[in-house]
Amino acid sequence: MFESIAYAMASSPQGEQGGPAAFLVQMIPLILIFVIFYFLLIRPQQKKQKQQRELIETLKKGDKVITTSGIYGTIEYLSQSSVTLRVSPDNVKIKMSRSSIAGVRTPAEGEED
Repeated sequence: MFESIAYAMASSPQGEQGGPAAFLVQMIPLILIFVIFYFLLIRPQQKKQKQQRELIETLKKGDKVITTSGIYGTIEYLSQSSVTLRVSPDNVKIKMSRSSIAGVRTPAEGEED
């Protein structure tokens, strides 16, 4: 009765079961998962961050922008860490962090300042 259980638990005649080659075969799925994560998640996020950083560095006075909170405005003043936006024709100005600029907008037909 216990003979079959003991026989099943015995090691293979080769000693180790494949050595380094078997370890490599076991690691292939993990490596593939990392490669997939890199190309589908990490790399696109890095590219997006780089584009955003370049956008923030190239801002200049007079650019029409939209902020991450959805505020449309025109840049009146720039400093190293902040930007002053004119948000209405009545010269209402707000000071925001430079990193809160989501993008530069192009003037569309029929759009007011």
